Amino acid sequence: MEMQVVQRARENFLAGRSRPLEFRVQQLKSLQRMITDRQGEIATALKQDINRSQYDTPLLELIGLENEISLAVSKLAQWAAPRPVEKSLLTISDQVYIQPEPLGVVLIIGAWNYPWALTLQPLVGAIAAGTMFIFPLHYYSSIAVFIFSELYPVVCGGVSETQELLRQRFDHIFYTGNSTVGKVVMEAAARHLTPVTLELGGKSPCYIDKDVDLRVACRRITWGKFVNCGQTCIAPDYILCEPSLQNRVVEGIRQTLLEFYGPDPKSSPDYGRIINQRHFNRVMALLDGYTAALGGQSDSSQRYIAPTVVKDVPPHARLMQEEIFGPLLPIVTVSDIDDAIHFINEREKPLALYVFSSIKKVIKRMLAETTSGGVTVNDVMMHYTLNSLPFGGVGQSGTGRYHGKHSFDQFSHHRACLVKSLGMERVNMPRYPPQNHQKARRVRLAMRTPLVDFSKGTYIWAVTASIVALGLLVALTVILILAAGVSCTCW
Repeated sequence: MEMQVVQRARENFLAGRSRPLEFRVQQLKSLQRMITDRQGEIATALKQDINRSQYDTPLLELIGLENEISLAVSKLAQWAAPRPVEKSLLTISDQVYIQPEPLGVVLIIGAWNYPWALTLQPLVGAIAAGTMFIFPLHYYSSIAVFIFSELYPVVCGGVSETQELLRQRFDHIFYTGNSTVGKVVMEAAARHLTPVTLELGGKSPCYIDKDVDLRVACRRITWGKFVNCGQTCIAPDYILCEPSLQNRVVEGIRQTLLEFYGPDPKSSPDYGRIINQRHFNRVMALLDGYTAALGGQSDSSQRYIAPTVVKDVPPHARLMQEEIFGPLLPIVTVSDIDDAIHFINEREKPLALYVFSSIKKVIKRMLAETTSGGVTVNDVMMHYTLNSLPFGGVGQSGTGRYHGKHSFDQFSHHRACLVKSLGMERVNMPRYPPQNHQKARRVRLAMRTPLVDFSKGTYIWAVTASIVALGLLVALTVILILAAGVSCTCW
């Protein structure tokens, strides 16, 4: 079945069905209508899966999706247009440009923690770029499967169906999930030399400097860590701070949790649950051997784990060896900013980095001396909300990027185009045999000449400048004529 789905998609792509801009815009608007019309069912599906609040689903997934679609619809003609580039003297009369064109048939593998955003955001880019696409649905909600399958070619199932899809040849594979499966995806893609975008995760550090408004910092960190029950790839994974700050951070988080979820988070409609029993057991196992400074309660029957903070976590503890992906927040103490930077750089490059400080020098050092997929200063996760910023990892946290125009570019081949006429052959004569010193000098001179910018903006400025110059010339001529006439009359 998987082979047949891929074959049909390839036939449709080769027939040119997805290429016209009108078709792409129509598909994007249909997707927009589906999200608008089915918001209630989408929120219900996420309530069933992870007990997510009906108010959180629009905030965390749907609003960003709608913005992404609106941007693509309004900018698509501009994104898909030929992009003029600079020319040399040898090509000055030619058409030279970059033409974005759809890659072909792409596979999009989303993730269960944000199934709508992490499947449909790359899908927006795939549609805008003019590709045909396929995605497997292995979420835990039959409602999600039903809604998706109304509009798009989907393969329903689990691991075996996805593995069979990965045996097929695609023109691009976009995967969101953990690094273990990411390696499997990359290995399968390598058999066909298929390019990949891997949106993985990792342990995203959160450094709290001693010079900061700790109340505000704790509120923002608490929201980012415990929203969606900690099941967010860019959630703060652990805190780095000086020993003197540790107890104050715990107290700040305690007060914020009381403000957010009341005295009993288990009964709060705003606090979620772990997706399934396997992940519940995995997260609870990470707590073995530790006494929680805050939280620590759990209920296996509801897959509930309380917001939990653990103090004085050793750097080599199990909690610090793998992405937590749950509502556990370890605190690791460091002596100063140098120690924090060293700690971060000793480990794999994270998907996100968070820095809380009021001192510009501290912020500047963190930005200059560390590497991560993205960084947010004095907040968490908010860089993800801007479709003007590329979202993606580096090293073990992923490869490739998307959001906004970056999604369109990720699913496009940027084709180099040079269109010459058959005229002006004398310009080309120096490059033909037989060669001599004079010809070689002419070619070298032409090829070493600085490139000339013939972009649309340059043309507009050139035309404007020409009109202004012509106007000044006409005005000067009129003045001279009038002046000559006056001189003649006087005489």
